[in-house]
Amino acid sequence: MKIKMLVGLAGNEYSLAPGDERDFPDGEANRLIVAGYAVPAVAEKAERAVVQPVTERRTKKGKADVVSSEGDNSADG
Repeated sequence: MKIKMLVGLAGNEYSLAPGDERDFPDGEANRLIVAGYAVPAVAEKAERAVVQPVTERRTKKGKADVVSSEGDNSADG
């Protein structure tokens, strides 16, 4: 059973600080919970990245900003 420590605890095989989570055999985990040293660890829901759909915005095309090649040609002579 996975438990979350409320206090520090050290043994032959582990050294745990408050807030650490570790799997213990069910009997030992229950003893630690009853003694107030730990609480059952709650599996946190994994956060998922969600992409919001992008709405396409269409706009009217404006007139092209170009100079007409059909000028009056007054500069030519």
